[in-house]
Amino acid sequence: MYQTPLDIEAVDRLKRESGLSSIGKASIRELVKLVSQIEVATDTQFVKMEMGVPGLPAPDIAIDAEIEALKSGVASIYPSIEGIPSLKKETSRFVKNFLNIDVREEGCIPTVGSMQGGMAAFMVAGRYESKKDTILFIDPGFPVQKNQLKMLGVKYETFDVYSYRGEKLRSKLEKYLQEGNISSIMYSNPNNPTWVCFTERELQIIGEVAAKYDVIVLEDLAYFAMDFRSDMSKPGVAPYQPTVANYTDNYILLISGSKAFSYAGQRIGCMIISDKLFKRRYPELKRYFMNDEFGKAMIFGPIYGLSSGVAHSVQYGFAALLKAANEGRYNFVEATREYGEKAKELKKIFERNGFHIVYDRDEDKILADGFYFTVGYQKFTGEALVEELLYYGVSAIALSTTGSDKEGIRACVSQVPRSQFAILDKRLSLFNENHKVDKALAESAAQ
Repeated sequence: MYQTPLDIEAVDRLKRESGLSSIGKASIRELVKLVSQIEVATDTQFVKMEMGVPGLPAPDIAIDAEIEALKSGVASIYPSIEGIPSLKKETSRFVKNFLNIDVREEGCIPTVGSMQGGMAAFMVAGRYESKKDTILFIDPGFPVQKNQLKMLGVKYETFDVYSYRGEKLRSKLEKYLQEGNISSIMYSNPNNPTWVCFTERELQIIGEVAAKYDVIVLEDLAYFAMDFRSDMSKPGVAPYQPTVANYTDNYILLISGSKAFSYAGQRIGCMIISDKLFKRRYPELKRYFMNDEFGKAMIFGPIYGLSSGVAHSVQYGFAALLKAANEGRYNFVEATREYGEKAKELKKIFERNGFHIVYDRDEDKILADGFYFTVGYQKFTGEALVEELLYYGVSAIALSTTGSDKEGIRACVSQVPRSQFAILDKRLSLFNENHKVDKALAESAAQ
């Protein structure tokens, strides 16, 4: 029996008491709760890599604007569900400045984070035609989005994009869309959990195939401009954040205030509906909503029904943040570059301790360093690796929970301070030493 940094009996007891049938299949929040309990019971601080919590301070620009709004009395007034005028204006400007696409202000709608934006998008984009009753995920992806569809009773299909990069993506998408039941295509870019970033060629393929079969593209830009291989920080100057909006008119973009703007606690994001899609009429939408015009069905259906709008003062804070970015007074990309620098060092720690990078390339390019990365170890399944690492005070989620066909785990860099790098190195070194023994025994038995 080998030694681990945490008491094995204590960890085993808490695993049993959690009631989870499989630790490796647990949701992120369930895993967070278990890790917190283990920390208390063992008096040991974990290296937490399971949850995508931003690790940078919120910008003063937003906080000051929100305080000013509160002092002006907005807390006693319901906000417009369509968004306050200043936020809609600055969102439209931001889309032009950093995506180089034109969208009217009416199609720029604040949401309670991208989570609510996604839920609302599914409720309309998954129901506009009865024969198109299925949403297609280009995976791996954010597990909660599929849970949202289960709650809504909306069908979905999924495939792991790893083996279908470049031109191979076209035939894979065609295979699904030619069946006629796909209403929309969903993906994130940069990707959660792998940090894969689609190339312009791949985005063009997605847009062309979506246009051919008249389906809506749902593009989650939660990690906006965080592919640090290119500097997308200057308003109105190329390069811009890559987007499918350059290749189709039927799109919804989800922009989050959480990661790129470090404003996670205030729960705000924006849904961007293309001008063409906003005005399209789908008679079957009246089965669920009062209006058959797509944009109005979205606003006065789920946006209204889910939350009656975004908190009033928060809209003022986010509007100020976007205004500063639009005017070049706030470089939000530079503020988040620390994530990429940390990822570069953390990958090295894992690799020198016997782990390998699972998703490692964007076609012919080495994958960018960013908010997430993926690692595997020997013949461990991702689920087994999540569970085993608990004894070493390291937490992550299994790739199997994200729609991945690969074995491994997703590691998030945001909650790992640099002061823990040496601790992680030591724990992974011990993990590797202990499991080198397992590997040697297996090789010996095979001879």
